[in-house]
Order: sequence, then C-alpha cells, then structure tokens
Amino acid sequence: MQETSKQYDTVIEECRSLFIKKMSDYGSAWRILRLPSLTDQIFIKAQRIRQLQENEVRKIDEGVTPEFVGIINYAIMALIQLEKGIVENPDLSTEEATVLYDKHVHVTKELMLNKNHDYGEAWRDMRVSSLTDLILQKLLRVKQIEDNKGKTIVSEGIDANYQDMINYAVFAMIHLAK
Repeated sequence: MQETSKQYDTVIEECRSLFIKKMSDYGSAWRILRLPSLTDQIFIKAQRIRQLQENEVRKIDEGVTPEFVGIINYAIMALIQLEKGIVENPDLSTEEATVLYDKHVHVTKELMLNKNHDYGEAWRDMRVSSLTDLILQKLLRVKQIEDNKGKTIVSEGIDANYQDMINYAVFAMIHLAK
C-alpha cells in the first residue's frame, strides 16, 4: 500500500503542476462552467482515450496520458464546483484554487486508500482499457444523475463518481508509467 501511495502522489503532482500552470495562464475561467459542462469535458477525454486504444491509425501523435491528466483535473474542478457553486466571473486566485485542489485530492486519496485496502489492490491486475471503460460508465451515471436534477434513490452522489473517476485515471497512469 505504501508503494501505491507514493505512485499516487507522483501522478497527482504531475496533474497539479499542470493545473497550476494553466491557472497562471487562464486564471479561474473554469469557475463559470456548470457541472454538465465539466462532465462533458471529461467525457470527451475518456472517449478520446477509448478511440486511441481501439484505433491502430492515429492522425494526431499524442498518447493517452495527457487525456488521463485532463480527466483528473476536470474531475477535481467539478468537485470544487460542487463545493463552491458556479459563479458568473472567475473568482479564485491560483493560491486559493490550489488549496481547494489539494483538499479534494486529499479526500479522494483517502477514499482510494480505504477502497484499495478492502479490494486488495485489484486494480493492479486490471487493464488500462478496463479502467477507461469504468470511467466512461461513471460518466454515464453522472449524466443520468444530472438529468435527474441531482437526485438519487439508493446510489452514491455525483461527488463519489467524480472521485472514482480520479482514482481510476490515477491507476491507469500508474500502469502506463511502467
């Protein structure tokens, strides 16, 4: 489990670094995005990964890793939006956004550590393509919850689905780093 924790931190540091750089370039313009818009951005990334995994011919020479980074960062933005609400104008400094980013990563990592303990690191035996499919499944669940105005009867909420997407994307990146 200690190895997983270190690998997780390495992946998150790469994602966090890009998030901070983009905050410096664009500010918190993403704060105006409604949750369905963020969900759709994640969906686009996951669909692209799936297409790259299935197609032998690529017209753009990019791998899947940047797409997994995008999934992680957009999902963290969505968690921030769930916490703070949507605004009409960008309202977070890079420092404030980074504190919120770190807060949601911490909670999400704790969830991963608890589930990882209970499941015995089963993800290590999974294929990256299966992790991609699980992310797509979570996205379809989130879209249904959004269509239901956030209401669920017995299912976990949108936040838990975003957290699972983050963790699946981190697992995929750990596999890809081998």
